[in-house]
Amino acid sequence: MPTWKEVTAANPAHSHNFARKWKTLRAQGKDIDGEARLIDAMVERNSRVFDAGCGSGRLGGELAKRGHTVVGVDVDPILIEHAEHDYPEARWEVGDLSEDDIPEDNFDIAVAAGNVMTFIDPEGRDAALRNVFDALRPGGRFVVGFGEGRGWGFEEFLALAGAVGYRVDFTFSSWDMKVFKDNSTFLVAVLTRPGADLLG
Repeated sequence: MPTWKEVTAANPAHSHNFARKWKTLRAQGKDIDGEARLIDAMVERNSRVFDAGCGSGRLGGELAKRGHTVVGVDVDPILIEHAEHDYPEARWEVGDLSEDDIPEDNFDIAVAAGNVMTFIDPEGRDAALRNVFDALRPGGRFVVGFGEGRGWGFEEFLALAGAVGYRVDFTFSSWDMKVFKDNSTFLVAVLTRPGADLLG
């Protein structure tokens, strides 16, 4: 799988096209907030949310509108411009999850949707998982979703998450929490930084 930087280098129009796609779907009345509904249901009101690989702000922007304090980071400055324009309620920053410090910490929950993790250079996977881990409060959770066939096997991902220090609490095959099976083609993993939570 190419990294996001490689994708945008090969096609400079990709970022604007990507942002436009989500705006078009929303304008058509399509439901594009499934991930946000799940994250919203998992936290208290007015929680601190980190949108890892936030893109044009579709997910984090919806969570900000629901009253959460949202910080989003993405490697693509064009997508960050879209996020800042469309969702001024949140804080958006350009940054690489595997190379740069996350601008804040003590988050209640972090989320990486839209196959974000599979766009990270394999050399930076461990660092990206550790950076998000360090940005969570003890007991905070990181919810990651991506599809198969994108260069990072589900078992390999879960093993690395465990090695970093996360506890794998749940695995689903969709953002609406369908059961994960051996033949599932999509993974939504709920990872926890052990600490001050009921299961800790």
